[in-house]
Amino acid sequence: MTILGIAGSLRKGSFNSSLLRAAVELAPGDVAVSLCELSSIPLYNGDVEADSLPQSVVELREQIRQADAILIATPEYNYSIPGVLKNSVDWASRPPDQPFDGKPVGIMGASAGLYGTVRAQNHLRQVFQCLNAFVMLKPEMMVARAQEKFDGEGRLIDEKTREHLGKFIKAMVEWVGRFR
Repeated sequence: MTILGIAGSLRKGSFNSSLLRAAVELAPGDVAVSLCELSSIPLYNGDVEADSLPQSVVELREQIRQADAILIATPEYNYSIPGVLKNSVDWASRPPDQPFDGKPVGIMGASAGLYGTVRAQNHLRQVFQCLNAFVMLKPEMMVARAQEKFDGEGRLIDEKTREHLGKFIKAMVEWVGRFR
């Protein structure tokens, strides 16, 4: 099984990138989790799209298409989805043949606040509903007070959070299995 991990943050020390790296570590041996990079995706522009899709968008769409599932780790900015993540989803989902159609998706997130990205995750679920993707609803993975759960090198050091993430990944593998 292949899972494409997408972090909704470009920040070098992103808790969400760190959460995805921990998911890679905790994934079962028969599951390959690869991480994609969003920094080369330009701002969406219909005029650019009308000429041709930028190569970075073509590559993102192909990565999504080839994966059995998508795992998104989203921060929460102003009670919602970060612009870089929404922009990338907007580009990737352009017709024809948008690659999220029928794709299983897991959503998780980490933030320094007390709500652990609950609002951003809810907004992201709405976006994927429109794209006919199948978002796993339970269990949820929301890491609050992330600064206390990761060390200075970005390693997930909180054992309860690691345990929950392991259960989340296992549940996602089972979820994806329903669609194979």
